[in-house]
Amino acid sequence: MRKEQHHKGWNEIKTNDSWALFKIMGEFVNGYEKMSQIGPCVSIFGSARTKEGDKYYQLGVDVAKSIAEAGYGIITGGGPGIMEAGNRGAHLAGGISVGLNIDLPFEQHDNPYIDRDKSLDFDYFFVRKVMFVKYSQGFVVMPGGFGTLDELFEAITLIQTNKIEKFPIILVGTEFWEGLFDWVKNTMLKAGNISPKDLDLIQLVDTKEEIVEIIDNFYKGHLHSPNF
Repeated sequence: MRKEQHHKGWNEIKTNDSWALFKIMGEFVNGYEKMSQIGPCVSIFGSARTKEGDKYYQLGVDVAKSIAEAGYGIITGGGPGIMEAGNRGAHLAGGISVGLNIDLPFEQHDNPYIDRDKSLDFDYFFVRKVMFVKYSQGFVVMPGGFGTLDELFEAITLIQTNKIEKFPIILVGTEFWEGLFDWVKNTMLKAGNISPKDLDLIQLVDTKEEIVEIIDNFYKGHLHSPNF
């Protein structure tokens, strides 16, 4: 016999929302406690769909390895694709390898290169994004999809509005990102919706050497610290 669909009333929704607050608080507390003990890290973002053997997968491994060798931990979203490449590079360098995993109906699963004691699981995207921003000393953004763009523009917006301290935001892969960057310059800027100085928040590169140089040069004049 087919069950009738239960439509929640307003009072039931409010009750569920109240209980959800405890889950949200628990994710924040667990994240803060674990991440605050790790030290300066760089977050690497990119597509979960990028396969091993793709040029950007290998570049992700090389980039993460170089950053880890420079003394930074690596934070990724903990899943496959570019996230796996980032954790793999950190693992190969013997560096800190952190995974902030999210429960999704497809694509997402833990990759095997995360340090066993540095894998965190989240149900809420917004809690996970706070961990990325708060504990990262820089964002390295490889080619990706909507989730990658979400993290990129979140960081730009927070820096632009002085909600967090400035840190390096590096787009890797001129071939992939140049069209978007040109649109920002030729459409958003021309429309007066951003300022010319906002373009300075983003840097486009193609090599691991450029990334490490940008991060090292930035932190010659800035302290490593949580971002808010």
